[in-house]
Amino acid sequence: MHTATPSYDLRTFAERLCGFASTAGDEAAAADWLAGRFDDFGFDVYEWEADPALLADHPSFPDDPADIDAAGRPSVAGVAEFGDPDAGPTLVLNGHVDVVPADSELWETDPYDPVWRRDGADETLTARGAADMKAGLAACVYAALDLRTAADDGAADADLNGRVVVEAVAGEEDGGIGAAASTLDSPYPFDRDAVVVAEPTDLTPVTATEGSVMMRLRLRGRSAHAATRWRGVDVLPKFEAVRAAFADLESERAAAVTHPLYESFPVPWPVVCGTVRAGSWASTVPGTLESEWRLGVAPGETVAEVEAAFERRLAEVVAADDWLADHPPTFERFSVQFEPAEIDAGEPVVEALREAMADADVPDRGVAGATYGADSRHYVAAGVPAVLFGPGTIDQAHFPDESVPWRDVERARRVYAATARRFLADAAGYDEFRGDDSGDRSSVEK
Repeated sequence: MHTATPSYDLRTFAERLCGFASTAGDEAAAADWLAGRFDDFGFDVYEWEADPALLADHPSFPDDPADIDAAGRPSVAGVAEFGDPDAGPTLVLNGHVDVVPADSELWETDPYDPVWRRDGADETLTARGAADMKAGLAACVYAALDLRTAADDGAADADLNGRVVVEAVAGEEDGGIGAAASTLDSPYPFDRDAVVVAEPTDLTPVTATEGSVMMRLRLRGRSAHAATRWRGVDVLPKFEAVRAAFADLESERAAAVTHPLYESFPVPWPVVCGTVRAGSWASTVPGTLESEWRLGVAPGETVAEVEAAFERRLAEVVAADDWLADHPPTFERFSVQFEPAEIDAGEPVVEALREAMADADVPDRGVAGATYGADSRHYVAAGVPAVLFGPGTIDQAHFPDESVPWRDVERARRVYAATARRFLADAAGYDEFRGDDSGDRSSVEK
């Protein structure tokens, strides 16, 4: 029997978690607080840090371990066991503890001083990370507590075998440092059978996530005094030619690369030039330019394929310009890459989730795709099916005055608990789907 109970409710838990300014490299305080709460709640606690040398061999990350900032960035997990845990499956409820920086000048309030707002019957929590995705992570914690309380109380529907893991990982915004590390070198002495990632999906199951490749383009012209600009070669028109060519390719790919879950998006595979730095002085013809690009990768494609397509289009621009042909640009990867990921809508975890939505009176609009990447891809690549489902909307992620509707957080809590209950209760169904009828959980291939 587990007798430990939380000393405060879900609202207070989410509020305190949102109070940590856990930006990249500063996750440790939040992770330590979570580990303490997991211990207070009677969960088995696991903690790990990523090995940069191990991540350097992963396609998402830079090849040089020195370029991977992993030190002092722990991930933590709390594990609740039910019945005979080795006789049932293990479900992970995953969230990331890191948040993107907040420009406080654009916020109405302090980003790390959570604020509750009420509009009639609706209430929202506003803070950096409220939607992306600390409220969802908090809902995962309390869903596991709810399920354990039901089991401890001897509820008729809680005769379960297996485990529920609440995972709080670091570095998701940096490519999934904590999640990737946990799949490359598992911190657990047991296998994981499925994952629900609590990204803000408007309470819609997301079974496909887009990938992206980050590229850096460098162009060279010729500087000259502005008073005799005709003696120089302005690099900006060269850049605009490349930008127009890439925009054309984006449109062509939208028509040629199709996917049923992405038909509603006006731009299914977005291409964005996020930064441009050109020139050195206002009175000098700009002779150098560096720009950074994010290229969308559709489910079913590879990062390398999309990279090659844009390299070919760039080569066409270069071939049509005498200056660029004589002074070819460079176009190279940088930072982290996000591989696309997709699972079958018939996966037991997806079916359990959708049945749980009905249990919680959450409308089921079918499964969806997302134009962003997520940690789910690391689990899918390791053979562990992962689905995204969480409160709030991606439209609030990374935005000033980031907010999440509290009603949806409570509904997510109920859905997570019901999903875990159904998933753990249907171990035989999982084995049948996987083609394993041995009854030995350790035989499930990862």
